[in-house]
Amino acid sequence: MATSGTTAFDLNIDDIIEEAYERCGMRTNSGNDLRSARRSLNLLFSEWGNRGIHLWKVSLNEVPLVAGTAQYAVNSSVSDVLEAYISTTAAASNTASTNDISLTKIDRSAYAALPNKLQTGQPSQYFVDRQITPQIFLYLTPDATTYTTLKFYTIDRIQDAGIYTNQADVAYRFLPCMCSGLAYYLSVKRAPDRIQLLKQLYEDELLRALSEDGQRASVYISPQTYFGDGV
Repeated sequence: MATSGTTAFDLNIDDIIEEAYERCGMRTNSGNDLRSARRSLNLLFSEWGNRGIHLWKVSLNEVPLVAGTAQYAVNSSVSDVLEAYISTTAAASNTASTNDISLTKIDRSAYAALPNKLQTGQPSQYFVDRQITPQIFLYLTPDATTYTTLKFYTIDRIQDAGIYTNQADVAYRFLPCMCSGLAYYLSVKRAPDRIQLLKQLYEDELLRALSEDGQRASVYISPQTYFGDGV
């Protein structure tokens, strides 16, 4: 049996919009239709930021530690910092002798309760202030003697739709729910009789995509043993 031999299927923004309008029982007839759909698509991407972690948007970042400096800015395209650790080398300089120390993430209340936030030493904790441009606060404030680099994994924002010939910044397994989601968003404005149907289809497809978008790892379960007191 002959097959294509390719796995390159994708959709550009134009195709996504056309598919969504067809699901609403309509066709795009004007530039205003396209602009409206692109705006809805960008809102859909923003809404996905509230749905959990998307693995294709997780990236490793690093900044050099500065002695006596506790606060470090993160790129404004970052939604949150997932994990952080300090290292003896930058990523490009990793060697067999590179040492990494994991940091514990704490919340605002725990960071606020620290009595001397500028006490220097080897950092062991970090707090992420999730502003429009997120900030990382380390504790202890690094002395940057042995550990010279802060490395951290971030969950980044999905890129804007942009021009109509672009492809969406979305993993292939999210293409079905992206089209369903845009169709649902457009139905609110243009096809109210299809809102419930399209919403149910969107939520079902998004749930399957989010369930698939996970990490597979070995899990070891050990029974807990209790020893009596001999009575």
